[in-house]
Amino acid sequence: QVQLVESGGGLVQAGGSLRLSCAASGRIVSINEMAWYRQAPGKERELVAETLSGGNTNYADSVKGRFTISRDNANPTGYLQMNSLKPEDTAVYVCNAEVLIGSDGETWYGWGRGTQVTVSS
Repeated sequence: QVQLVESGGGLVQAGGSLRLSCAASGRIVSINEMAWYRQAPGKERELVAETLSGGNTNYADSVKGRFTISRDNANPTGYLQMNSLKPEDTAVYVCNAEVLIGSDGETWYGWGRGTQVTVSS
């Protein structure tokens, strides 16, 4: 059984920084792909950043230049470094990942439960 657990959220003033972590546990060989989404009250879930199996990364226009996604297969954990935070970044941040769980190429895909990020003005 694979689980994703986010951490690192909290309350920060505008202009501050937070580093979110998404720790994968279970029978894991490596993280193929990982993404961070966020959902603010009354809004739809939106993709914030993703790191793909080929190493490419993509970001929402609203976070380009401020957020950086990365992953460490040795742990295995994914990260979202968030700098120059704005009140409009306030949301629940959720990670999802495709994880390699077998030498035969078997994968697992799932979601964490999320971590709250609140940015005060």
